[in-house]
Amino acid sequence: MDIQLNGKAFQTDPEIRLNLLLESLKLDPQQVVVELNGSVLTIDQFSATTLAHGDIVEIVQFVGGG
Repeated sequence: MDIQLNGKAFQTDPEIRLNLLLESLKLDPQQVVVELNGSVLTIDQFSATTLAHGDIVEIVQFVGGG
C-alpha cells in the first residue's frame, strides 16, 4: 500500500495500524506527534487508527538537547 510519509512516497503493509507503523520505524509513540490527513492525532488514537492507501502522514519527533 502506498502512503505519503513526511512528504515522500512510502510503501507499507495494507491496512497497517499507526502504532505498528511507528514500531516498524523504531519511533517511540511517547516522543512523536502524528498528523494524519491534516488532523493531529492523540497517542490514544494510534492503536485504533488504520492507515489506508493514499493517506498523508506527518511525523514529528521530539529531540532533547542542551
